[in-house]
Amino acid sequence: MELSDLLTFSTVARLGGITRAADELNTVQSNITQRVKALEAEIGTALFERHSRGMTLTGAGRRLLPYAQRMAALSREAMLAARDDGEPKGPLAIGSLETTAAVRLPPLLAEFHRRFPAVRLSLRTATTAELVAGVLNGTFDGAFVAGPIDHAELNATLAFREELVLVTARQWTSLGALRAGTPESGPTALVFRTGCTYRQRLEQVFSELGWPSSARFELGTLDGMIGCVAADMGVTLLPRAVVGRNETVSIHTLDPAQSGVDTLFITRRSAHRYSALQGFAACLGNNAEVIAA
Repeated sequence: MELSDLLTFSTVARLGGITRAADELNTVQSNITQRVKALEAEIGTALFERHSRGMTLTGAGRRLLPYAQRMAALSREAMLAARDDGEPKGPLAIGSLETTAAVRLPPLLAEFHRRFPAVRLSLRTATTAELVAGVLNGTFDGAFVAGPIDHAELNATLAFREELVLVTARQWTSLGALRAGTPESGPTALVFRTGCTYRQRLEQVFSELGWPSSARFELGTLDGMIGCVAADMGVTLLPRAVVGRNETVSIHTLDPAQSGVDTLFITRRSAHRYSALQGFAACLGNNAEVIAA
């Protein structure tokens, strides 16, 4: 079983198609197809179901994927460890919540690039659940996630403290007015996909506000979320820093028990802390609070 075939397989599985995988791996589509077919022939079963919208994993593919991810991650980690001479350089894969990437990370990334220009940093956004899984399987060297996180294989450092606020269309100037202007079931909850901590918190807030059976509408981007809220399609829960200066929406302060959330930077305990990752951690600041050592 060739490691390159497993890397190709896991990339196709993550991106859901040959074309996107070829773009990421900087190769031609025919090479991706050939490697996937070779792996399927070696194993003796189909790993993907092909359809008009792309490719999805079969049962065998789902069982193989975590092993392929770990083997690819271990190979990458071994190469980076061998090349690490104490000078930050080479690739660094960081994951982040979309809201954190949009508001909190630009100054940090700019500082990191100035200090360590030889590091090729890549940033990808996902939900907290996906980011935790990505750090554990080696897809990410580190990730910014919503706390709390309590996992025996992870280290977590406090990066930012966020205040979550309920976000509505501009005409709803108070929660009382919103209650009066909606059906008993409550307004539609605009949420990110399953695995998002803010989505889970919004579910709790809706339950406490007496709207447990409200409709849910899933959106994929921050801009789309704010646009739909401004159009009075529904309400959502976001960090105040994301929407504090947006004049198209209204924000509503919640009780501290509902609003407080920590953004943590997590890394895998067993991973080699090579120089590029150490440099990135240093840019988080000397006052970062260690949550789990």
